Amino acid sequence: MNVAMVTPTLSAVEGTPLHGTPVVPGVAYGPVVQVAQEVSAAAIEKYAAVRAPDADHALEEYDAASAAVADGFAAKAARASGAAAAVLTASAGLARDKGLRQAVATRLGSGESLLAAVHDGIAQFVDVFTAMGGLMAERATDLRDIERRLVARLVGEPEPGVVGFEEPSVLVAADLAPADAAGLDPEQVLGLVTERGGATSHTAIIARQLGIPCVVGVAGATALPSGLAVLVDAAAGLVDPTVDAGDAGARVAADREARAAIEQWTGPATTTDGVRVKLLANVGDAESARAAAAAPVEGVGLFRTELCFLDRRDEPSVDEQAALYADALRPFAADGRPVVVRTLDAGSDKPIAFATLDEEENPALGVRGLRLAEHNPALLERQLDGIAAAARETGAETWVMAPMVATVAEAAGFAAQVRERGLRAGVMIEVPSAAILAERLLAEVDFLSIGTNDLTQYVMAADRLASDLAHLTDPWQPAVLQLVAATAAAGRAAGKPVGVCGEAAADPLLAVALIGMGITSLSMAPAAVRPVGAQLSAVSFAACEEAARVAMGAADPAAGRQAVRDVVTARR
Repeated sequence: MNVAMVTPTLSAVEGTPLHGTPVVPGVAYGPVVQVAQEVSAAAIEKYAAVRAPDADHALEEYDAASAAVADGFAAKAARASGAAAAVLTASAGLARDKGLRQAVATRLGSGESLLAAVHDGIAQFVDVFTAMGGLMAERATDLRDIERRLVARLVGEPEPGVVGFEEPSVLVAADLAPADAAGLDPEQVLGLVTERGGATSHTAIIARQLGIPCVVGVAGATALPSGLAVLVDAAAGLVDPTVDAGDAGARVAADREARAAIEQWTGPATTTDGVRVKLLANVGDAESARAAAAAPVEGVGLFRTELCFLDRRDEPSVDEQAALYADALRPFAADGRPVVVRTLDAGSDKPIAFATLDEEENPALGVRGLRLAEHNPALLERQLDGIAAAARETGAETWVMAPMVATVAEAAGFAAQVRERGLRAGVMIEVPSAAILAERLLAEVDFLSIGTNDLTQYVMAADRLASDLAHLTDPWQPAVLQLVAATAAAGRAAGKPVGVCGEAAADPLLAVALIGMGITSLSMAPAAVRPVGAQLSAVSFAACEEAARVAMGAADPAAGRQAVRDVVTARR
């Protein structure tokens, strides 16, 4: 993937503001840099002109290239943390995948050239994953990126990637592979715009972690010529090539001033009329936990334990698990900040070799999360033993929750096992049935945490990767907010906490409405904590309640955003 700089030419899109799905708020103005995503045709032609190796030697070439690509992903993962490290590790696993290698070998054996075998083998898996829909469909982007990197290795070019900028710019792409998104430099990338993807895509999640203003699902974005100056108003989902440079500069300056003020916010989050809101961090390992502990958070609302094991072939022992968990708990133990540990959310887009099932027809709707315990109860038991041991060793206040709970019986069984080990038990609300049964679930557990990423996808029956469905996979969808509000109401009635730990929690404007619905805590990437806290500290709880009412009553996400923005502006 090379950054293409070309002389701007007149195009119809230059005179038309473009709209997409807001992801990371902020205002940026600068020249477009379009990302060209293909290996050069000349290098491919030169390689194809050379005498093709026999099938055995071709497979050896493939093995060397795939190992190099996988090692590259792994090296980047080692330098990253949190969501970025997770998706890079998963991409490394895909590059090494034995099924993909077999698909290539089969085609080589039937007489295909190596480049054709790679293309057709990956196309087979892309078709399979796309047909599965849901989270698995997102792996199609990763596979296409792996194909480009394999081809580059084979033909002797550097692996594709976002390379040097002549000046700080707005990066525009049809889509961005996780390896590229994770490596972006916020000092050089003023804003990020993609034509595909939704608010919960990997690119969106990583952009939020990096704090880069980002808009996704922008139809027509790739028609913007490189070098053309555009304004990105990521809070409004706007990409505007028509704004006057002076006006754009003033808007960027105002945004910069507002951001500087936000950086001074130190918490805790309290509305103007004194209602406290717990802001928590999402973490995935010891490194991200240490970084999060330095942020103005009151604890961890989501410790994604599966991110510790994406590159493990064998299940770690209880003692190994306890040591890993203790390292993540320890930064919060000293000052008594609680940590919510999620048991393995393996399956679907997070395959773990020692836990997940092979060859499921639809992993996104298959055996994932707590459902793994039905087939392998000892897996959950050993993990709970490891968590309990880490809690004892560190003295950290440790809560434990299960993902993908769909029934009251599942919640009750899980809670019993957690309480046997002296810990507080909760479940995630990701499946619509769980939201509907929230009152009954709360009779069995101590708390609920709403995972808005999966809940939105399942409620709206829409693949979160499909850019033409981004309006459906938006957490501002009124149907999703209705279920969030109903779950929060069940929490109030039971006198038990209900938090949100999906990407919706990191949206400062949506956070106002969520608190108005009765949500008691918000957990997010540490980079989002100050913007959310500053926003909540600037409004009254009455304004939050009004924001909740208008958001749920809106016709669509865009109308909901504008209605809440109007409430916040009027109540300042």
